[in-house]
Amino acid sequence: MTARIASLHVYPVKGMRGVDLARADVDAEGLATHGVGDREWMVVDATGRFISQRSHRRLALVVPAIADGALVLRVPGHGDVRVPLDAKHAPARDVVVWRSTVRGFDEGDAAAAALSAFLGEPLRLVRFDPAMPRACNPEYAGDSGAHTRFADGYPVLVIGSASLDDLNARLADKGEDEVPMDRFRPNLVVEGLEAFDEDHLDTLAIGGVVLKAVKACIRCEVPTIDQRTAIAGSEPLVTLSAYRQHATLDGIAFGVNAIVAAGAARAIAIGDAAVAELAF
Repeated sequence: MTARIASLHVYPVKGMRGVDLARADVDAEGLATHGVGDREWMVVDATGRFISQRSHRRLALVVPAIADGALVLRVPGHGDVRVPLDAKHAPARDVVVWRSTVRGFDEGDAAAAALSAFLGEPLRLVRFDPAMPRACNPEYAGDSGAHTRFADGYPVLVIGSASLDDLNARLADKGEDEVPMDRFRPNLVVEGLEAFDEDHLDTLAIGGVVLKAVKACIRCEVPTIDQRTAIAGSEPLVTLSAYRQHATLDGIAFGVNAIVAAGAARAIAIGDAAVAELAF
């Protein structure tokens, strides 16, 4: 089945606003741009444990960009904070993302001060240390050797645009507002599939890049958070709960997690043909 890439997105800092791309590089850990990978940074609390929009909704209001050799964070009320990409780092420290203890480089006091003041507690910004790869769960990734950075578990999240259309039609029937795709924080949006065909996706081939679907994405409360205001409601989870319960994984499924099976070091772009192999 031939589909098409509708949009591409990376999230340089876990939990912060995404960056929309016309073209993305692909590496073993997912999508990248300007040498910066998806979820290459994250914010940690005083214990070294990650924070995300699940606990800190206002992370959605921090806007990252890659410009002039730096990660630039636009922190409301605190201006732009520049973190040079070639900064010399102190030795890496242990940090925790879910059940994984990995290493991250602390990005200094300026970023820490702005984020701490904005979010109201002592926080630090850390960058992933590639010398300590973080393996994906072999229960789903098998013996592929797949690994990721600070993403929840897998390098790429794929969603079909028809799946969002289906959801929004159901919301409209209830008199509820439609929701944009950014509520679900995908990396790659595909058009040309039927609604929820991604549930059955085996592989997605885009030129020489091959993505292998490994696990349904079970949704937390983040899709209820407006990414422009950080205000949360009850939708779209209430509506999704009526028809998208995943019996095996015991949660609401929307989108599919994938690993990079082939084609690392290539690039993909909006409009590229994507050949979807479905396994029913």
